[in-house]
Amino acid sequence: MPRVRVTVGSTQFTARVEADNAPQTWAEFRKLLPYRQKLIHARWSGEACWIPLGDFTLDVGFENHTSHPAPGEILFYPGGYSETEILFPYGATCFASKMGQLAGNHFLTIMEGRENLAAVGRKVLWEGAQDILFELAAE
Repeated sequence: MPRVRVTVGSTQFTARVEADNAPQTWAEFRKLLPYRQKLIHARWSGEACWIPLGDFTLDVGFENHTSHPAPGEILFYPGGYSETEILFPYGATCFASKMGQLAGNHFLTIMEGRENLAAVGRKVLWEGAQDILFELAAE
């Protein structure tokens, strides 16, 4: 099973790909790797950060979707009620927008570096947007 290295600022995580549960989301997201963006703090979802993607689309529907991801369960929201986004939960999270509760596709799970999730979340909250990079990890 492939792994993804997720780097936020200078902090690295290793994520398990949820290919069995979110195969379409993973197949489409993998085409983007390496993928660089900015991570900002979520406005509505609690202890989470997000990557706002506006009208960007991946050719996926809902699969393995949830509104209550655990810390480190990364979601892709394909758009609809709110803009397309990637959610990066670091603590207690209920995925939402100003339109109300949302559900996103759980496609990556942070396995290594979980102990640094809260510190990264606090850094984004207090210091602002951080660079984030998703890339395939060496196997």
